[in-house]
Amino acid sequence: MPFSWGYKGIMALRNQAYEQGWFASHPFDFPLIGVGNLSMGGTGKSPMTEYLIRLVQDDYLPATLSRGYGRNTSGFLEVQSGSTAKQVGDEPLQFKQKFPEISVVVDEDRVHGINKIIKNNIPAEVIVLDDVFQHRKVRPGFLILLTSYDAPFYGDYLLPAGNLRESRQGAQRADIIVVTKCPSDLKKKVRENIAKKVDKYTNSPVFFSQITYDEQVRGAAHMHLNQFKNIPFTVVTGIANPQPFIDYLKGNGLTFPVERFPDHHNFTKKELAALDKIPAILTTEKDYMRLQTQLKSAKLYYLPIQFSFLENGIEFDKRILDFIRDCRATKEV
Repeated sequence: MPFSWGYKGIMALRNQAYEQGWFASHPFDFPLIGVGNLSMGGTGKSPMTEYLIRLVQDDYLPATLSRGYGRNTSGFLEVQSGSTAKQVGDEPLQFKQKFPEISVVVDEDRVHGINKIIKNNIPAEVIVLDDVFQHRKVRPGFLILLTSYDAPFYGDYLLPAGNLRESRQGAQRADIIVVTKCPSDLKKKVRENIAKKVDKYTNSPVFFSQITYDEQVRGAAHMHLNQFKNIPFTVVTGIANPQPFIDYLKGNGLTFPVERFPDHHNFTKKELAALDKIPAILTTEKDYMRLQTQLKSAKLYYLPIQFSFLENGIEFDKRILDFIRDCRATKEV
């Protein structure tokens, strides 16, 4: 806790510097939707980003901008379908392979990345900024804060005592709070209780969502998940919180050993050689992006996920689309 108090003081000074204008925070007259969290990870930023892409792409041309965490390159890069996770990061590669028609860009300097997209005429009518909550140099016009049901920000503590990157008061900057990874049968009273606890830190509306898994496994072959009951396989994960994925597989009657690695893990040659000796590997979609070009012998499969709201999804969609429309209308005037 003493170290957490020191960290809290540092982050408080940093945020105050941006709030007072001592550090520059750049607004843009362009529709920017930011997605982020207060914690270290595992809140479902990638599924939310994909949800936003699907939501807006019928009316507007979206682009995504990420830091490209874990890549061995730097600076501004446009992600191509043939890029590798080492070049651009696993999440941006996932976005590009799922949505090949949109522009996916990585740049650790988000201000520079946004300006390059706009000034270089990279096709985009709205930009979704992935993992941008603590990147205070950019001021998105609409900011979405994600917090997971099993580890809500209001019950957590700052690093290193807890898992928060900044204090709970940071939630005040959000336009919307989304509680992710909720049980599908979450009772109304529980939702109301969570909303009251969130309300201590922000008056922004609270929405509740869940992660659902596809029943069709992809990768080396397309097959129904039930077929894995007859296949010896190992689960390999390198994400912040793999437990929901593991629990889902066990809930479907599957038995398997598990190899866990840290979030965004860059696999060593020794680790890859060991994994290549496993006949069949089932992994997450994000891990698949890193492993698909690195394994030579093992059959690699992944289980796609999808984001959905428990209720009031139409209201969430309306707020997003209204923001884009109003922002574009203001720019045209």
